[in-house]
Amino acid sequence: MKTSDVPIIDISRLGDTGTRRQLDLACREWGVFWIVEHGIDAAVIEALTSEMHSFFAQPREEKQKIARTAFNPSGYFDAELTKNTRDWKEIYDYYQPEEGCRLHTRWPDNMPLFERAIKAFYTECLRISVRLMRGISNNLGMPSDFLDDRFQEHSSFLRLNHYPVCPNPESPSTECEPRQGYLGLNRHTDAGALTILLQDDQPGLEVYSSGNWHLVPPMDNAIIVNVGDIVQVWSNDQYPAALHRVVANSSAERYSMPFFFSPAYATDYHPLPSTVSEYNPPVYESINWGEFLARHVAGDYQDLGEEVQISQYRLIPEIRSGMN
Repeated sequence: MKTSDVPIIDISRLGDTGTRRQLDLACREWGVFWIVEHGIDAAVIEALTSEMHSFFAQPREEKQKIARTAFNPSGYFDAELTKNTRDWKEIYDYYQPEEGCRLHTRWPDNMPLFERAIKAFYTECLRISVRLMRGISNNLGMPSDFLDDRFQEHSSFLRLNHYPVCPNPESPSTECEPRQGYLGLNRHTDAGALTILLQDDQPGLEVYSSGNWHLVPPMDNAIIVNVGDIVQVWSNDQYPAALHRVVANSSAERYSMPFFFSPAYATDYHPLPSTVSEYNPPVYESINWGEFLARHVAGDYQDLGEEVQISQYRLIPEIRSGMN
């Protein structure tokens, strides 16, 4: 395992040509990058961090009162799978309810400030995601607002992760899943468009590049962004989604807060017109996000068959090469 040199981007200067070029290179070479000058008030982060710690410190039976179900993805869960393999973590998921939707968000009754903290951070992540997506659209040769309508109604959600101390952690040096112990989060790419990740000061996130796992150590006042599968499809493989994982720890717990920016369930996504030509045919057939997500989540929640991947929609065989 190596320590990474993940790119750092000042998104307050995203209107500058040089900064957009940095964003383009980061998406092409890593699929993950730090953002600084993001504009999220420290009080918003502190409030969410405090509420998250308080929530996970409760007894399991108290958290189970707002447990997620197969029919309502919002709430607490501690048996998630990735690549059909159990993760060593517990989570809380918040989905912003769609208008007219009968599903409701599950809030803890004994934590009056929890909802406010969640919604404040969610709003900030949504703002950042829209801005980054406009930069990506422009870098891929389309108008900056070309993808806006895919997110007018969206399926984005905020997750709180708690990785408890693990008695038998394992960190395979290859892309394999652990055989004897556990990872905090098994290797995967994110299914949506972008992931905005705030993590605490405990290392754990690793990105796979050039045949090695690279540690992404925490950085003060900075947030990690992952390119997801949808952007990989839109870019016609120019922007590969980052393969990443979280290692478990036998001596320290870890917390993180990822926001998964995803389009409306009805969205059909395929390579953007600007990424396709006579010499660069489309790599993927059209994918419906709602259908894809339903099949993908089934493998995470109940181990219902193989977890679906965008590789199953490829029109051209993949030629694997290391990033960076």
